[in-house]
Amino acid sequence: MANVTQQMAKATEYSAVNLLKDAGADTERWSRTPDEATIKRTIEAIEARNVRVIPVDTAEDALRTVVDLLPEGAEVMNGYSTTLIEIGYDRMLKENPKGWRDYHAAITAEDDEKKRHALRRKSVAADYFLSGVQAIAESGEVVACDKTGSRTGAWPHAAARLILVSGTNKIVPTVDDALRRCREYALPLENQRAKRAYGTGSYIGKYVILENEVAEGRITLVLIRELLGY
Repeated sequence: MANVTQQMAKATEYSAVNLLKDAGADTERWSRTPDEATIKRTIEAIEARNVRVIPVDTAEDALRTVVDLLPEGAEVMNGYSTTLIEIGYDRMLKENPKGWRDYHAAITAEDDEKKRHALRRKSVAADYFLSGVQAIAESGEVVACDKTGSRTGAWPHAAARLILVSGTNKIVPTVDDALRRCREYALPLENQRAKRAYGTGSYIGKYVILENEVAEGRITLVLIRELLGY
């Protein structure tokens, strides 16, 4: 198997550290590592909502965990996530050590616009969908926001398995704080990334809040004790 440690990327062109100056986001308020008591309490609250949590210490540990969670030959798709890039998942996916059927690669390779859009719609129902998150409430709700919904459409029901990856810096006291974190921290940074990457800004068009999950074992959150993503 590939050397997972070598694949781990950490800070990238679009990491928060490289966007903060122009975004003007408040890291002191919205991107701090909580103490262990808060992390433990939050994990218990999330798991009470039928979401499995795997706490890990480092980005390297997170990448190993994600690779272990994806079976040989599995059908996989991921939404754009700075956190996934920072742990090295994008490079690991290109190497594809376990023969995954990568929806993203199929979409990118499709030249026909109608077929490409059809693949995008199907991809939210992949066997395994991977995503970052924008905020986690200490009360256990996990929150995502997106402009079009392409990164969040799989969350409520479509994907057979949902694997979420997040740094503990996204933990905030309440679900109201989680929504504020989306608006006051994640959005300004994503707006700057979109301007640099696509030449146009961003906005929040969709929110998803994981309040409770019905299907046993469907959702796993890999929670990393590092400052990752935004």
